[in-house]
Amino acid sequence: MTTTVPAVAAEWQEWIARNLALGVPPDSLLDVLREAGVDAATARAEIDAALAHPYFRACRSLAESSGWVEALLETYGDLRTADGGRTLQRRHSVAPDEFFERYYFGHRPVVLQGLTDDWPARHWTLAGLRERFGAAEVEVMTGRDADADHGWRYDTHRTPMSFGDYLTMVETGGRTNDYYMVPRNENWQRPELSAMRAEVRPPAGLVPPDVTPDDMTLLIGPAGTVTPLHHDNMNILLCQVMGRKHVRLVPSWDRHRVYPRGGTFSHVDAWTPDLRRFPDYAAATVLETVLEPGEALFIPVCWWHWVRALDVSITVSFHRFTHPASAVYLTAPA
Repeated sequence: MTTTVPAVAAEWQEWIARNLALGVPPDSLLDVLREAGVDAATARAEIDAALAHPYFRACRSLAESSGWVEALLETYGDLRTADGGRTLQRRHSVAPDEFFERYYFGHRPVVLQGLTDDWPARHWTLAGLRERFGAAEVEVMTGRDADADHGWRYDTHRTPMSFGDYLTMVETGGRTNDYYMVPRNENWQRPELSAMRAEVRPPAGLVPPDVTPDDMTLLIGPAGTVTPLHHDNMNILLCQVMGRKHVRLVPSWDRHRVYPRGGTFSHVDAWTPDLRRFPDYAAATVLETVLEPGEALFIPVCWWHWVRALDVSITVSFHRFTHPASAVYLTAPA
């Protein structure tokens, strides 16, 4: 009689291969698999099969050859520790020259205060926006709660509706992550919202006055919306107009500790990281802040960030800057 070993889910097979390639001892993987409900014989068989597979041997060879890159990142991280690069500063009235030298080209995040004090947008209310722009058709992402991978399966979540109806949902729906107006919805490009966009003033000296809708994004959502840990392929100035957002940041040089997936996303839940499954994340540097209304957060290109809205929230971001050498975009494969 032949005994069939139960199959391990593809997600766990990927996890086994990834951690073996990273050098995690097989016995450590066995312990985690058993805690997850996989019997010892099945777990051991999967680990042994992975170690013996020629595809995995090639994978391990590539992982070993990239070790020098991780060593370089470690050194860079140590140097940034020495010059204060693992702290998140809050600054008021930073001159443009200092911003570009110390933060933009220094590849260092910073919370900037006072940039939006003259914005008419700071007086927005949901009721006022609904009265003025409620008839405009917009697009939002819905059904997010039912899809853990909504971040990169975004096309299946696009939902058109009136701006007024969406604002009512945000106002009355309570705390939820099920719907959110995000940058991919590209609502700033809609002519019906041009008067609303005009009430956002590019921060003088940092963002050019002739920014176009393509240079900006609009995020509106209820308390409870979560943007999973990810990085952007460009520098971002995130301006908080309404409500507060809890932000966690991980430096670009800790990429090998965040277990990348789906291009620019991470396997790690930055709110409650599972260090048994993702042990290297424990060594990552995590900077943390609550972004208040009127504050702006500069997020350097490829810095990982996780964001949770603590209140009903409106955020405007810019990704074009005034410095002639500031058009920095990541073009290599993520």
